[in-house]
Amino acid sequence: MLKIIKNAEIYAPNYLGKKDILIAGEKIVAIEEELNLSINSVTTIDAENKIVTPGLIDQHIHIIGAGGKDGFASMTPEVTLNELIACGTTTVVGLLGTDGTARNIRTLYGKTKALEQEGISAYMFSGYYGVDSVTITDSIQADMICIDKVLGCKIAISDIRSSYPTAKELLRKLRDVRVGGSIGNKKGILHVHLGNLDSKMDILFELVKKYQFPIEHISPTHVGRTKPLFDQAIAFAKLGGMIDITTGASKYTHPHLSVLYALEEGVSIDNITFSSDGHAGLTKLDKEGNNMGFKSAPIDQNIYEVIELIKKGNIKIEEAFKLITINPARNLGLKNKGKIDVGFDADFCFFNKDFVLQDVFARGKQMMKNTEIIVKKSFE
Repeated sequence: MLKIIKNAEIYAPNYLGKKDILIAGEKIVAIEEELNLSINSVTTIDAENKIVTPGLIDQHIHIIGAGGKDGFASMTPEVTLNELIACGTTTVVGLLGTDGTARNIRTLYGKTKALEQEGISAYMFSGYYGVDSVTITDSIQADMICIDKVLGCKIAISDIRSSYPTAKELLRKLRDVRVGGSIGNKKGILHVHLGNLDSKMDILFELVKKYQFPIEHISPTHVGRTKPLFDQAIAFAKLGGMIDITTGASKYTHPHLSVLYALEEGVSIDNITFSSDGHAGLTKLDKEGNNMGFKSAPIDQNIYEVIELIKKGNIKIEEAFKLITINPARNLGLKNKGKIDVGFDADFCFFNKDFVLQDVFARGKQMMKNTEIIVKKSFE
C-alpha cells in the first residue's frame, strides 16, 4: 500500500524543511517538496504543524526482563509492544544481563522475533555478563553468521558480577564478532557492560592502543555510571569510539548533563548514544536506604533526555536526535535505520511543537495516531 505524509517538517535527523514523504510498503521511496499521486490506493496523512523525526532506536533493553539479583521474585517482566510505541521506540536490541541460565538466550531470540512480528524492528546480542558467552549455536561467530537477528555479543567488565575477563579473552570475542560479522554481512560489535570498579575502561584502552583492535567494534555502555568512569569515556570517544549513556538506570547525574559536559570537553555528539537499559531490575529504597522491594528500569527516558537537551541545553533538534536515531544505527551497523531518506525503513515519530509525541509509524504501519496507540499487542 502507498502512503503519502504531507506537510512534514522533517528532521532526518538533519533538517530538511517542510516536505512530503512517499511510503511503499515498509520503505521510503520519495521525499519531495510536493507529492501528488492520482491513484485511488494512496492513503494521505497530514503532518501539518508536526515535527517528524526517524523512529527511535534503543540499543540496550531487556526485552525478556532482567533482574533476579534478589531472588526469583525480583526478576522483571517482559517488555510489551505498547510500552515501546508509547515512547516512540521502533527499533530495539534485546540482551541478557547477569543471568544466562534462568534467562535463556533462545527465549531472547523468540521475543526478538515476536516483536518483529508485532510490527517493530528487533535485534539481539548473544552473551551476558559472563566470559562463557551463551549462544544460540555453538559459537559467537556462528551466531553472527547464521542468526539474522544477532548483531554482536555482550560481556561485562569492571563489575563485581563480571567474570573479570582478560584482554586476550576479550580479543578472541572481538575477533568472533568481527569475522562473523564480515561473513554474515554485519558490522559486528562487542557490547561491553561497565560496572563501578576502579578498573573502569582500562582494558578497553589496552585493546585499542596495545593490540590495535579497531575501536568501532567496541561498544561500551553505562559510561555515565560514575564521574571518573565518564571522564575516561570522554577519552575513549576522542579516540573515535562510540560511548553509550544509560538513561533509565546506572547514572551519576542526569544523562543530558553528561552529554553537555562531554561536548564542553571536545567530544563530538556523533560519538554519543543514549539507551534505556529498560526493564533492568532496580531496588526500591526508602530515605534510610532500606530495601522496599523491586521495580523495572523505565524505557521512556531516552526521548525525555533528548528533549531536555533541546529545551534546557540549547542543543539543536537535529543534533540532539542523533543520540537516539542515526548514532545508534551507525554503532550497530544498521544501514536502513536511523534516518529519513529514500531506501530507508519508514519509521517515524511525529511531535507537536512542545515535543509531545503524537504519531508513530514502524516499517510503514501507523502504530500511534493522535497520541493513541492503535495497534494491539499479542493476546490483547
